[in-house]
Amino acid sequence: MDRKDKYAALKLKNQLCFPLYVCSKEVVKAYKPYLDELGLTYTQYITMMVLWEYKELRVKEVGEKLFLDSSTLTPLLKRLEEKGCLTRRRSETDERDVFVTLTEAGEALKEKALTIPEKLAACVELEPDKAAGLYRALYEIIGTLTKKSHENGGAENE
Repeated sequence: MDRKDKYAALKLKNQLCFPLYVCSKEVVKAYKPYLDELGLTYTQYITMMVLWEYKELRVKEVGEKLFLDSSTLTPLLKRLEEKGCLTRRRSETDERDVFVTLTEAGEALKEKALTIPEKLAACVELEPDKAAGLYRALYEIIGTLTKKSHENGGAENE
């Protein structure tokens, strides 16, 4: 008789997904007081980071960079537009294409956000080489999972 616990794979302590989930939740919570000063949620903040870098993108491109689908992205962009951080406009050549453009007010938030990454790094207290290794490992996982999702027509995300 095999004494190995056949349910070992179902124990929380044996799951990689659980510490990833908790870590993500805790990191977002650590951002909250700094983002509250900017009047942004975490998802709005990462959207602004994309716009600070690119200034103007198609909505589809923003979604691809943030791994967000249109049902999440559309209300998010609408709220940021209401705050004056960006504008949305339809393409003149293809009305299905919507462009998102950073406004002056959105650009001004960039200066206020400049210290946030440093403040978070101080909270996490992870040595730079460990942080770099974790970053690489996480993007390796993301790459593997998104590749499999695309191969399966996105069925794993539904």
